[in-house]
Parts: sequence; structure tokens; C-alpha cells
Amino acid sequence: MTQVQSLFERIGGADAMPSLVEQFYGRVLKDPELKPFFADANMEKLKRMQVEFLSAALGGPVHYEGSPIRRAHSHLKISLANYQRFTQHLFAALADYKLSEQECYDVIFRLDVHANDIVTKGVDPVP
Repeated sequence: MTQVQSLFERIGGADAMPSLVEQFYGRVLKDPELKPFFADANMEKLKRMQVEFLSAALGGPVHYEGSPIRRAHSHLKISLANYQRFTQHLFAALADYKLSEQECYDVIFRLDVHANDIVTKGVDPVP
């Protein structure tokens, strides 16, 4: 019987996650609408936490130890449009991995379950 791999394993596991996060933030930080959100961020720490968060969210043997998602994002005033741009960059970064289109959507779905904790209701996108 064949065991079904988790999305974490399909991406390449612990070896691939730092590279995915690096590629992803490379895209995000080039986006003029999203870059301002990271002006005061400790990017080294943020990337470490994102590797941990994505690893846990995608079925890896990792427990996310960072701040609760709502607390980590509440001060940023992220609009739904900002969040959607962010996930579009992740979707684009996933193209370099051996995932089907459906699996890429499954990755985004795993993040979307946290959208209400990330998005601040009633906020317009950052110009």
C-alpha cells in the first residue's frame, strides 16, 4: 500500500522549506504594494517563523512556536487585497516545486484558513 505524502513532503520537506520561503519573500519584497509591510521587520526572524509556520501548516513534523497569527498581524492593517497579493506570490513561488496545480491551491487553502486572523476588516489596500 502506497502512503500518501503530505504537502510538506511533496515540496521537499525540511530541506526545501527555507528555499521556498526565500523565493517567496524575494517576490513579496519586490512588490511595491507589499514591501511597506516589511519595512521594520526583522526579515531573518520572519523567514525562520514562516518556515516553521508553513512546515506545520503543510503537514510537516514541526510545531509552530511563533506568536498567534492574529497578534502577529493585527498592527499591520492588512486588507483582503493585500493578503490576496501575498498568496499570489506564494502560488508563483510554488511553481518551482513538483506540485500539481491542485496541490498549489491546497497550499494556499492551508493559509486561507488563517485569513480572518491576518486581514483587518474594513481596510483599504496600501497604495
